[in-house]
Amino acid sequence: MSSRPLKLFFDGGCRPNPGKIEAAVVARGVSYLFDDLGQGSNTDAEWLALIKALELAQQLGERDFVLLGDARAVIAQANRQAKCRGATVQAHFARFAALIQPGHPVRIRWIARQQNLAGIALAARHER
Repeated sequence: MSSRPLKLFFDGGCRPNPGKIEAAVVARGVSYLFDDLGQGSNTDAEWLALIKALELAQQLGERDFVLLGDARAVIAQANRQAKCRGATVQAHFARFAALIQPGHPVRIRWIARQQNLAGIALAARHER
């Protein structure tokens, strides 16, 4: 019997851009919404959502998980496939990297926007 890694979907946004940052993480069908994340750009929001997803995985005691998001640039930077340009992005990467537990690699993958349950949760929030 093989166990599957826990999927954590993440998405961030701000209204307007730049503006107030919000983020969502969905794990096991439960939506976790985060407000009061400060002011910034969509890139800042995506980075903070990724950080929240990693923190949540750790709070849940998960060791085998995959973080799924639709922000190609942030995912490439977090996976060290693209350079983190600018002090703000470098600071986000440093915060993310500091959370990674030694011996426990973090898998981050891109998914299409329409498959991102966290993005769907954020959009639904604004439709009310």
